[in-house]
Amino acid sequence: MAVTGKRGVGIPTILLHDGEGTIVSIELKSGETYRGFLDETEDNMNCLLKDAVRTELNGSTTRVEQVYVRGSQILFIHAPMFKRVKLWKKHKGALPALGQSGPGGAGPRGQAAAIMRKAHWGSFN
Repeated sequence: MAVTGKRGVGIPTILLHDGEGTIVSIELKSGETYRGFLDETEDNMNCLLKDAVRTELNGSTTRVEQVYVRGSQILFIHAPMFKRVKLWKKHKGALPALGQSGPGGAGPRGQAAAIMRKAHWGSFN
């Protein structure tokens, strides 16, 4: 289940979409790394990179015009500075209230609730 609900997408997916048009590095489960212009993304984290450089495990590099990376093969994505991402500008640096009561939601439970309480009480110190 996503952070924002059963049918919504989570914060990582939103950040990935907002990272379109920037340079990212993507490390695959196989150990290969791609660094290039993030042209398109999908909710399942499939990515289309343009003008990318592929680095293999042995360190050899290959320049590729475009590459489509399957989201299930991604181990790690190094994205741009989050301060420059639209989501942060829209919410002025604070995340939207996730997991709180609202339409279709019963509020946070378990570890998520504990983390949110700790963050809330920590802001008063």
